[in-house]
Amino acid sequence: MSEHAFTPAERAAVYRAIAERRDMRHFAAGQVAPQVLARLLGAAHQAPSVGMMQPWRFIRIGKADLREAIATLVEDERQRTAEALGERRDQFMRLKVEGIRDCAELLVVALGDAREQHIFGRRTLPEMDLASVACAIQNLWLAARAEGLGMGWVSLFDPAALAALLGMPDGAKPVAVLCLGPVNEFYPEPMLEREGWAQARPLAELLFEDGWGAP
Repeated sequence: MSEHAFTPAERAAVYRAIAERRDMRHFAAGQVAPQVLARLLGAAHQAPSVGMMQPWRFIRIGKADLREAIATLVEDERQRTAEALGERRDQFMRLKVEGIRDCAELLVVALGDAREQHIFGRRTLPEMDLASVACAIQNLWLAARAEGLGMGWVSLFDPAALAALLGMPDGAKPVAVLCLGPVNEFYPEPMLEREGWAQARPLAELLFEDGWGAP
């Protein structure tokens, strides 16, 4: 055991947060205390970022009419996605894909508008700015679970329309609408598994050694 390892209880808490994190769509009444929200955003801001670019931008949505406008954008894209799914349309329409009107806090996460100046780590992999934002979102997600709060990542929206709605500058791009707040319970397994939409693949099918496809 490494001398730098956490205690057994601390390690168990970390692994529990990872195992019990869920993409939540159902929220309960209640608020997120300001100091808790500050801790969550602080955890997100501690995420790794390639070349220290810190490309994440967080927009807290406080106005009810703005929240409703975002919900409308998501519903528009939900309808378009359903049509694109063809024979799975009806099954998709039965899924609850967001909790925008019900959650205590609504956050929009975007890529910043100064992406081109960051070459370190992005010369051959320009998408590493998006990977860095995803790390920040995961930090927030795990911290929320540890605080007993649910969080859902909504990606059904037209990025250009949401950027215009929020007055984002050229080059900035929204990548997530995050629903955050108290929940009555956490799903025992991912909702899409519970609803029969998809099944998670075992790690053994996705782990190779010394080359693609070699178990």
